[in-house]
Amino acid sequence: MSKTDGRSSRWNEHRRIRREELVGAALDALRTAGPDFSVDDVARAAGVSKTVIYRYFGDKDELIDAVLERISTEVLLPRLLGELALERADDRAQLHAVIAAFVQLIEEEPALYRFAYAQAGRSGRADLVAATENQVAQALGTLMTERLAAAGRPTGAAMTWAYGVVGMVQLTAHWWSGTRAVSAAELTDQLTDLAHGGLATLLPPLPG
Repeated sequence: MSKTDGRSSRWNEHRRIRREELVGAALDALRTAGPDFSVDDVARAAGVSKTVIYRYFGDKDELIDAVLERISTEVLLPRLLGELALERADDRAQLHAVIAAFVQLIEEEPALYRFAYAQAGRSGRADLVAATENQVAQALGTLMTERLAAAGRPTGAAMTWAYGVVGMVQLTAHWWSGTRAVSAAELTDQLTDLAHGGLATLLPPLPG
């Protein structure tokens, strides 16, 4: 490798690391200042000037997209997909664990949750909400498909059921985040009862 190539590689790695640090500062600013945080808030959190921020991000929209990506890959998906991947004694326990994880996330990271949903559906913006819902629904649908196939049952409805469950949980949890009409534990139990009550009539029983 030439000296020029070596310097370029080091600069690219430095730039990547610096961007990651600034995204971390943006998350700190988001938690402190709320969903409408400014670039000034990020600069203060990072201990740099706004000029430095714009050296690594073309504009605030680019910074917001990077923040959404971080929330998706390091906060939302690992928790939800991780719960889906764990084997449990029965379907109700599986649904309860995933729903509980989502509700707990709303409680633990209210600013991140409000920010993510404030960006949903905006033109030209990476839609974190839709992307997360799709990945969780696809994972749930895959589990349902495997269950049905193992029982020799048609699998065509698995994805419909999976997206129905995810949509139900997401919309209800979003309503709850603003009303807190019941406790988090009650919400989780109520959603689990509704989801499991419907699926229990459709899915074959677990073996054993």
